[in-house]
Amino acid sequence: MLNNIVMSMAAIRVISGCLEIAAALIMLRLNQIDKALLVNSGLAVVGPFVLLATTTLGLAGLADKLSFSKMLWILAGVGLIFIGILKK
Repeated sequence: MLNNIVMSMAAIRVISGCLEIAAALIMLRLNQIDKALLVNSGLAVVGPFVLLATTTLGLAGLADKLSFSKMLWILAGVGLIFIGILKK
């Protein structure tokens, strides 16, 4: 039997993957570089939110098994990933 949190994390990733495929098909349908870049920019916004959602679910599932200091290290790592992604 699968864990509900794992199922939720997987569902978010499947939905994200479907959005990626749909965006690729839209890019092919539009067949214009400027419009394809707009679609790609929309995906760049979705990606970090998917990462944040799946990480939050995973941490919620592990909250009783991890020490507070380990939880802080994980949150710091996720924060650094976001700083690296969003830094201009």
